[in-house]
Amino acid sequence: MKKYFILLFSVLLFSVMASAQQQRWQQAVKYTMTIDVDTLSNRFTGKQRLVYQNNSNEKLDKVFYHLYWNAFQPNSGMDVRSRELGKKLVNGRPDWDGRVKDRISRLNENEIGYQKIISLKMNGLPVSFVYHETILEVKLPRPILPGIAVTFDMEFEAQVPLQVRRSGRDNPQTGVRYSMSQWYPKICEFDEEGWHPTPYVAREFYGVWGDYDVTINIDRSYKLGGTGVLVNAAEIGWGYDKPGTPLKPCATPKRAWHFKGEKIHDFVWAADPDYKHISRQVAGGPVLHVIYNAPDGAASNENDWTKVADAAVTVLPFIEKNFGKYPYPQYSFIQGGDGGMEYPMATLISGPSLGTVFHEWMHSWYQMMMGTNESLYAWMDEGFTSYAEDLVTKFYNHRSSIKEYEDALKENPSNEKLKELLASVPEDHSGAYANYFALVRSGLEEPMCTHADHYNTNFGYSVDAYSKGEIFMEQLGYIIGASARDQILLDYYNTWKFKHPNPNDFIRIAEKKSGIQLDWYKQYWIHSTKTIDYAIDSLWEENGETKIRIKRIGNMPMPIDLQLKFKDSSQELHQIPLNLMFGSKAPENDMKPVVESEWIWTHPSYVVSIKRRLTEIVNVEIDPSKRMADVNRKNNRLELNW
Repeated sequence: MKKYFILLFSVLLFSVMASAQQQRWQQAVKYTMTIDVDTLSNRFTGKQRLVYQNNSNEKLDKVFYHLYWNAFQPNSGMDVRSRELGKKLVNGRPDWDGRVKDRISRLNENEIGYQKIISLKMNGLPVSFVYHETILEVKLPRPILPGIAVTFDMEFEAQVPLQVRRSGRDNPQTGVRYSMSQWYPKICEFDEEGWHPTPYVAREFYGVWGDYDVTINIDRSYKLGGTGVLVNAAEIGWGYDKPGTPLKPCATPKRAWHFKGEKIHDFVWAADPDYKHISRQVAGGPVLHVIYNAPDGAASNENDWTKVADAAVTVLPFIEKNFGKYPYPQYSFIQGGDGGMEYPMATLISGPSLGTVFHEWMHSWYQMMMGTNESLYAWMDEGFTSYAEDLVTKFYNHRSSIKEYEDALKENPSNEKLKELLASVPEDHSGAYANYFALVRSGLEEPMCTHADHYNTNFGYSVDAYSKGEIFMEQLGYIIGASARDQILLDYYNTWKFKHPNPNDFIRIAEKKSGIQLDWYKQYWIHSTKTIDYAIDSLWEENGETKIRIKRIGNMPMPIDLQLKFKDSSQELHQIPLNLMFGSKAPENDMKPVVESEWIWTHPSYVVSIKRRLTEIVNVEIDPSKRMADVNRKNNRLELNW
């Protein structure tokens, strides 16, 4: 009996611990904000009430806020960082962000951005604070104990910077008056690793899940789009109450726009007097808003933006089938910003390019619903999004990404570099592979675990985060099988949405689904810059059997798919698992593979025995799918002309 109770207690304790680990604690916030915008001075004042729930097991003696707009001042960290990177040449060009360059250094006093705190109280008691440029350090009169919620009341003022990066006013390319991202003092994230008061010098964000209640008072001629649902749509009109309705009259000089969003970690809005509004109701799904700039006298681009709305409706079923359900009641594609930048329930895009539209919308899955720390794991944000974007684009256009290279070769059939590239990249995600190979050749690659702001070059960051991150997912399909990888994406969504997953969380999902160990893949692909290079070394015949020696030249080990073609038109596929995997992938097509014994990673070569005569073989190829990111595919294929 005693043993029974001990066993029962152990099982219950294990279940509680497992549940606690999977449900990982996280802080919670509730913002209530009201701002008053002066469109003549481009300044606004605001009041913010923040209810902050400490769900950690630590007492907090201080908190931190982001004051992002303080970066838009001459000699700021963002300004100097951009100008310093501009001194480096990559492919003969300055390595700075082309949208920033040295523009911040030339801003006048009425063009800079700033966020200033007028007063701040915790539970009614004044608190002291210190500015660290884009970070506000707040020293608390008493600690916030575990499990306790406190209320911060803040009054602040801000000046909207001239459009530089993501945020700002009077965008010279789009003509949009206000792109309002990172516009409010935002509490920094505190998680199991501690505080994340990341200064704003270039890129990437990390925020606390919560609810937002935002009221924006602005000149009545302005029209807005943003995060959340417009709760006073009946008094606003302009297509928010019913499609096609005009902006309703307003008796006061300023109009109040009241938005609410739940279970989100940021809030964006944009405003312009000339905005136009298109909306679509997805059957059984969200309302989609497309808001774009159309000043009087400008050439009409309504057709392009209508195409955005219709394309979003078309691709949503494919997205939800492959990546998970979209859980929010609305999504807005808003012209603004400086390219494309994602936010909860909305994105700022400078134009109606469908590639950008699909990419930014997919960020709803791989950032807005996952909420990973982008600064530390940018590849989980941008890379997973780029992977999904490629497939969504293929679904919409009915063609793989490699077709662009094939079309280019048809126009220039003598281009040897293009021929070589086409022979090196797979059918899907071909652009990502091409970018990665270029980065390897440049010698500027850094590990993917590098903090996003601390890369030595913008070029290295961009390819690592977007392209190498995209390859991580496609190459995972090569290792464990494409169908297993596809199911893993859904399991990842269902398990970790709204929970701030990290790389190990994804790897564990992949291991459980595939039955294959993948810690080695994480270590090599994410934490190192070691490259893959396998070669067909030699062939010979012994006692009527053919021996094929494969050689590992690169420093990253991988499982090997080896395809053989014979004179009689038959084929064989041989799979060589890596010993670190402790398993092998299931068949991916109708050709049942011959699973060889495992290749021990320490051994530089491996010999495959084929029960056919050497002269029967006409073709030998390592990884015919080209999903393995082999940096030199010239030695992967051997043609035998007997």
